[in-house]
Amino acid sequence: MRMKNKPVLITYPDSLGNDLSDLNRIMDTYFSKAFGGIHILPFFPSSGDRGFSPEDYSRVDPAFGDWDSIHALGEKYDLIFDYMINHISRNSRFYRDFLERKDDSPYKNLFIRYKDFWRAGEPTAEQVDLIYKRKPCEPCVTAEFADGTAEKIWSTFSEEQIDLNTASPEGREFLADTLRGLASHGAAMVRLDAFAYAVKKENTNCFFVEPEIWELLNYCAGILRDKGAEILPEIHEHYTIQKKIADQGFYVYDFALPMLLLHALYFGQTQYLRHWLEICPREQFTTLDTHDGIGVVDVKDLLPDGEIEKTKEHLFRYGANVKKIYNTAAYNNLDIYQINCTYYSALGDDDDAYLLARAVQFFCPGIPQVYYVGALAGKNDLTLLEATKEGRNINRHYYSEAEIHGEMRRPVVRKLLALLEFRSSHRAFSGDFALEAPAGHQLRLTWTAGPDRASLLADFASRTFEITVSQGENNRILEL
Repeated sequence: MRMKNKPVLITYPDSLGNDLSDLNRIMDTYFSKAFGGIHILPFFPSSGDRGFSPEDYSRVDPAFGDWDSIHALGEKYDLIFDYMINHISRNSRFYRDFLERKDDSPYKNLFIRYKDFWRAGEPTAEQVDLIYKRKPCEPCVTAEFADGTAEKIWSTFSEEQIDLNTASPEGREFLADTLRGLASHGAAMVRLDAFAYAVKKENTNCFFVEPEIWELLNYCAGILRDKGAEILPEIHEHYTIQKKIADQGFYVYDFALPMLLLHALYFGQTQYLRHWLEICPREQFTTLDTHDGIGVVDVKDLLPDGEIEKTKEHLFRYGANVKKIYNTAAYNNLDIYQINCTYYSALGDDDDAYLLARAVQFFCPGIPQVYYVGALAGKNDLTLLEATKEGRNINRHYYSEAEIHGEMRRPVVRKLLALLEFRSSHRAFSGDFALEAPAGHQLRLTWTAGPDRASLLADFASRTFEITVSQGENNRILEL
């Protein structure tokens, strides 16, 4: 089954209303014509990281609902679920059993033990330096067993997230059972979160290790294919990795678009964005915003280093309520690869610039994915940020139903909804894409399928756009 070529909403299970039942009702009320799919961020029992430290994939967290709540949404929308292929919660029954019974635990080989992984039992300083790390230390935690012994276990991210051994028979069985279970509950697609970290190999950077990573990707794809579902590997890194994956016939993410589009909107220049649209994968999910941040590493070599720094500085100077300190240890955030900010606020809470950005996204090759805060043109949530001291929470606002009703009165949200409904319904987007540059500050993006044609003329200097809709010889300008 292929995902429908319609916009996909990405949301936490408790961010549009309080739970999945609220989400279902809100979708019916406001978004039923706008989106063809929903990516529900992790809804399993979890011990942290807003669901990304899963304890158990067989259950829905009761705070959000149950499997019936998921199935009700699946009757109307293509659903995307997350599988955190790299890790699981330290509070999972698997890891707790391992701590209790150690070598007698049936789950001992689900985890990567330093003593077994490193030939010397410990890595050298050079081997640690080589690893692509997400924290400024060895990627491990110390497991303290019930028998009083202790040893190091691989942990790439936080101490709450224990890495899984995808190479062991037990790890493969766990992987296969989990993917089959997600597909059986209606997943049209499963996103493999932190996929590039899932293969570890001594004397490598342990990030997208070839050729082993390809074997793992094809293994996962084969399991889901048998269940009628698809795979989406999630990787933040150099754009050439996305292109390599796309060349193998898999969907990928366009994480380069957000920064390229900001650069074009900030400085009225289109050459870098135009180049990317000429070479980017065609089967991809386009993004402007996510539950994390605006990717910087993803645009390396698509923007010159000087232009990347200029774009970052402009964002911090002219964006609405965004500061460099929000990306520091003071806000529990040392991720140098992303900037925490809503896309609307990155554009200075400017309605015209924001609508232009979304129009361009919807005309880019691929399936548009819209984060729930972005769907409501949300501003930076400084209240939640300061209450939690979590940098990423600046873009993770909780919307009540009453608040959503109020947001729908804003002209920018109404016009965005009209754009989404147009992208979701017009037949031209099933056809062929063409790109022109009428002027240095303009781009024309056109889709044609038989007699149906839709063309966007985007002017980055004036921050205006016009959409022409055609059927045969009949042309009209889309009114929002």
